[in-house]
Amino acid sequence: MRNHIKELRARYDLTQEDLARMVGVRRETIVFLEKGKYNPSLRLAHDVAKALRTTVDGLFVFDEE
Repeated sequence: MRNHIKELRARYDLTQEDLARMVGVRRETIVFLEKGKYNPSLRLAHDVAKALRTTVDGLFVFDEE
């Protein structure tokens, strides 16, 4: 699963630490999300999308495999 977290974070001039603090996780979680190495819970996906002013569908790209 790919995502647009890094691009949206840059658009709003947020660091990984800023975003992590906004959604209540560690910075490492944001790093893993951005690299596509962690599939978030629905709650976390919603919180990240809300923090980045988008939808879950707008944030994540589900690859058909």
